[in-house]
Amino acid sequence: MEYKSDFLVIGSGIAGLSFALKVAEYGQVAIVTKKEAMETSTNYAQGGIASVFGQSDTFDLHVQDTLEAGDGLCKKDIVEMVVEDGPERIRELMDWGVAFTQEGAGNLEFDLGLEGGHSRKRIVHAGDLTGRAIEQVLVDSVKNHPRISLSENHLAIDLITYSTRVKRGTVTAAHEDLCCGAYVLDTETNEVHTFRAKITVLATGGAGKIYRFTSNPDIATGDGIAMAYRAGALVANLEFVQFHPTCLYHPEAKNFLISEAVRGEGGVLIDSKGRAFMGGYDSKKDLACRDIVARAIDSELKTSGDDSVFLDISDKDPGLVQERFPNIYQKCLSLGIDITKEPIPVVPAAHYMCGGVLVDTEGKSDIERLYVVGETACTGLHGANRLASNSLLEAVVYADRAAEQAVKDLESIDGEVCLDLPRWDPMRTVDSDEAIVVSHNWDEIRRTMWNYVGIVRSNNRLRRARNRIETIQKEIHEYYWDFKITSDLIELRNIAMVAELVIQCAMLRKESRGLHYNIQYAEKDDKFWLKDTILRRPFVG
Repeated sequence: MEYKSDFLVIGSGIAGLSFALKVAEYGQVAIVTKKEAMETSTNYAQGGIASVFGQSDTFDLHVQDTLEAGDGLCKKDIVEMVVEDGPERIRELMDWGVAFTQEGAGNLEFDLGLEGGHSRKRIVHAGDLTGRAIEQVLVDSVKNHPRISLSENHLAIDLITYSTRVKRGTVTAAHEDLCCGAYVLDTETNEVHTFRAKITVLATGGAGKIYRFTSNPDIATGDGIAMAYRAGALVANLEFVQFHPTCLYHPEAKNFLISEAVRGEGGVLIDSKGRAFMGGYDSKKDLACRDIVARAIDSELKTSGDDSVFLDISDKDPGLVQERFPNIYQKCLSLGIDITKEPIPVVPAAHYMCGGVLVDTEGKSDIERLYVVGETACTGLHGANRLASNSLLEAVVYADRAAEQAVKDLESIDGEVCLDLPRWDPMRTVDSDEAIVVSHNWDEIRRTMWNYVGIVRSNNRLRRARNRIETIQKEIHEYYWDFKITSDLIELRNIAMVAELVIQCAMLRKESRGLHYNIQYAEKDDKFWLKDTILRRPFVG
């Protein structure tokens, strides 16, 4: 079946939904999302949105904190643009109905939080469930909008470009081609549909599931990055994978994040003997940037042999802790941990992709009519390391800029485009009876990435990872063409692709900077490596 719209948005997080609501005034919008609309990384974001509202804060201070965290690779003009646009975008979210936490009853001032890397309190939040508060408002707005159609449980397979020679969704287009939509699998009926659109937006989130331990939900399989790369778009800086220092370590807890805001409110990292150790790694101690804290914890665990370190906020007033972190308090309590009385066991986990599909200041990729927003994009804001709570800020600012430019692009498009798009060709594939192959390769990719392309890397580790991923890629390629596609196979194909790209970028960067640390090149090299790492798929004629 074929569906037509002016705008196709792939993904339903804060970036994709914000974009959709803004462009719906000018055309029909189709949103496809691989699970239910609420199942996004946005929904799991606890901390908040970084923006300048405090009396002692300034745009210059926020810019400086972002540049310092980014370790030389942030684009200063991009940082200034995003920071300065932040307050207006947050007020816009409030106009849509998002209720951020205020200082007190009847007080119009935000209850601003402090997180690692920030020199001032500037984290606008809704308790410790900021993402959920934002996501719920946006999803409700989208579902009630007459010009927006929402297709849940629809997983995009590949982008379609105009002169693509399509056989089973393989993209072999020249790099200057324009995007016309995507092939999408309805995971409930197992039918593949063609979603044709004049403007396509990738907002599929990150790729944390390429690692064994991650704070990300199961949907974070790098779909947008993989699709864009296969279509010929530039990708950049994928070696910079941010590991959140404090994911709850418990056999019954999956992907549960202990917000950076806990350290901002006075939480202290200690080892199994109760020793506070961050002072030995950075002058900011527990408020150091995430890359420093994650490496410190990794070092402590390798030295001690312990399974976890601990985050202790038990010396603070119990009532204040429960009020500030109600979700974290209740989750830990359900597992037998009273955070007002005892420390929380934590370990680092893959959390955020600072790299992605390379875009300009309006969110446009180098494929015409293809926009990329949110964690899927590489905008130049984060550089080599994202400053805490700058991600939701980037998402709303770039969604706004992309929407404004996309509307202009729409006005310049006359009539139908891509009139001769071929339908999806299932070829002579059969149902798979080897599901174990998919699950085995999935596990092996994630273990390989965790062991060899994690917080601390080396040349030998990267070579081992590359060799193993290349072998797995060949197995997936054969499997993909022989059997009917499933959601598991699509996601496996994507995590293998993104894993390979992360390894390629890591092998190219012969220095240590921000989130990328290679023991063979332990120092920064500003002479040769003060630049982005950029990849493009070799053109197949």
